Amino acid sequence: MNFSGFLHHDDGKTPGGETVGGGNHFFSPAAAMSGGPVQFSSPRLSLGLQTNVENKGGEVGRTGESYEVSVTRRSPESRSGSDNVEALSGEDDLDASDRPLKKKKRYHRHTPQQIQELESVFKECPHPDEKQRLDLSRRLNLDTRQVKFWFQNRRTQMKTQIERHENSLLRQENDKLRAENMSVREAMRNPMCGNCGASAHQLRIENSRLKDELDRLCALAGKFINRSDDAGSHQLPNSTLKLGVGVDEKSLYLELAVSAMDELVKMAQTSEPLWIQSSKGKREMLNPSKEVGMVIINSLALVETLMDSERWAEMFPCMIAKNSTIEIISSGMGGTRNGAIHLMQAELQLLSPLVPVRQVTFLRFCKQHAEGVWAVVDVSVDRISERGGSASARLPSGCLVHDMPNGYAKVTWIDHTEYDETNIHHSYRPLVSSGLAFGSKRWVSALQRQCESLAILMSSAIPNRNKPTPAISSIGKKSMLRLAQRMTENFCRGVCASSSHKWSKLDIGNIDEDVRIMTRKNVDDSGEPPGILLSAATSVWVPVTPRRLFDFLRDELLRSEWDILSNGGPMQEIANIFKGQDHSNSVSLLRSTAMNASQSSMLILQETSIDASGAVVVYAPVDIPAMHAVMNGGDSAYVALLPSGFAILPDGQGTEETGSLLTVAFQILVNSLPTAKLNVESIETVSNLISCTVQKIRAALRCDK
Repeated sequence: MNFSGFLHHDDGKTPGGETVGGGNHFFSPAAAMSGGPVQFSSPRLSLGLQTNVENKGGEVGRTGESYEVSVTRRSPESRSGSDNVEALSGEDDLDASDRPLKKKKRYHRHTPQQIQELESVFKECPHPDEKQRLDLSRRLNLDTRQVKFWFQNRRTQMKTQIERHENSLLRQENDKLRAENMSVREAMRNPMCGNCGASAHQLRIENSRLKDELDRLCALAGKFINRSDDAGSHQLPNSTLKLGVGVDEKSLYLELAVSAMDELVKMAQTSEPLWIQSSKGKREMLNPSKEVGMVIINSLALVETLMDSERWAEMFPCMIAKNSTIEIISSGMGGTRNGAIHLMQAELQLLSPLVPVRQVTFLRFCKQHAEGVWAVVDVSVDRISERGGSASARLPSGCLVHDMPNGYAKVTWIDHTEYDETNIHHSYRPLVSSGLAFGSKRWVSALQRQCESLAILMSSAIPNRNKPTPAISSIGKKSMLRLAQRMTENFCRGVCASSSHKWSKLDIGNIDEDVRIMTRKNVDDSGEPPGILLSAATSVWVPVTPRRLFDFLRDELLRSEWDILSNGGPMQEIANIFKGQDHSNSVSLLRSTAMNASQSSMLILQETSIDASGAVVVYAPVDIPAMHAVMNGGDSAYVALLPSGFAILPDGQGTEETGSLLTVAFQILVNSLPTAKLNVESIETVSNLISCTVQKIRAALRCDK
């Protein structure tokens, strides 16, 4: 019988046997088979063979079996960690050559109490040190080696269990990937639409049918547009385009409007991110955004406002500098706005001289999707008609409006604009790229605030602050609100270089390049004083939050820290009208302190507004008799005023508001004669006034510290 599988092979070999452990004693297979006693001197093998030779003439097969069990390492799963084998001592090994080997292998089965104690210690410390093992051996009445071997076996068992569990997880993951791979291969062999389950061939047929249907509808709509009004009440009304919009352009506009509407509805209904900002040569930027809000207005009223250019500008006075309707391609079907298509142009502004006005020419298409569900979409046509080089283009943008049972409307606003970033000052680029400057959040915030103000204006009772105020009738309050609205609109137009007021920009060598100086003449506008008007505006970064800056500038008690009109003392608020739930949105009448008895006090009309996108503080000195007439319900259109004030925007540097972009603007009457000439001293005076005001604000807020 061959024993080579059981014995350790060493370097020395002799014809009669094999050297064991490198010593001079031999294990002779012949001697083992003859039944004689076998002696060993290797301590390494004595432990393994001590149980194999108990009786003379024992079977060789049992010797080989025992030796195999001992030499080969026992699997950690074969026995519990509570089984221990007591090994021979060193003296027993030395005496093994003088006496026959006896059965010394004994298993020690630990008691349940010992196992429980060992397990609890193992959970806390899988690798106990010698001191801990000694303490355990004393408490459990075990040998230290037994404790040591138990922990070794338990760790090995735990490692094996973890490896088996990990292998099982990997096997499951592999099976899952195999199944997915098979399903993908099957899908590639038989392509199907994931939404409708149709095959690729059926989808091609359906696509061809829809394309033919679209061509038919475009041709039919073109015929409807060219028909007269008496062709039928349910047809698109006639629209003669006197500015050169031909039949081919009409069809192209209709196709563009329908495509833009489909894209807008899909984008409004999806919950996935719409776009990722990208750049083309670091010049043209795609600036997409989406916002959802509840507005106190119904869908029909909002649609009428958006389709009327004048009402649209009144709804967003701080965002629209100028707009007009070029042509009405279709006014709608059945006397409604459903199907109305207008060709419009507008100047969109950000209240800062460092950001140029955006000029856009676009189609505005209105469609009713269901009862109480309307959509209005804008899409630029500059690239189609080549009407002029615009600095920006409106990709499909607009809003989806759902009427709600409580009288509000759920508005989902989509804004997608392409613009040239190089025309924007570097301090405003983060704000513009974040979408807070021209994006959907600003549109929705302005819409919510303005609708809330209009609701109060149309109500019978207009709230005011709970403090003693002059008796102002409801008609007088509405007249004050209209005057404040006109004041804010004129302020916004004076900040940006809009063509609506025909401001002329002045280039003065000794004026800071960040300060924009403009001038114009007023001859026949009764809402402004006649003469030469001067507008100066600049924008700076202030290291305070927009809310803190807004509260500081609107506080009449702190006005003396920056306003020269306060005569160095605090102002008194004599009237206040709230325009919304946030009482910061209000119109107030302030009275300055007279410096001496001979000097009369001054009245200042102030409007403050704030929302999530920014804030404005606009004020103007008003004539006392004219203001009294307005408070008694008189016409505010004849009150002459020149507004000044502040526009506050977040800096767009991140989610945490750490700074604000402050725009300071003044409008001043330089000379009451329209024919007079503007001198350099007046320009320098206005420029110094702006610089001094900015320095006082920074000093009061301790920005330099």
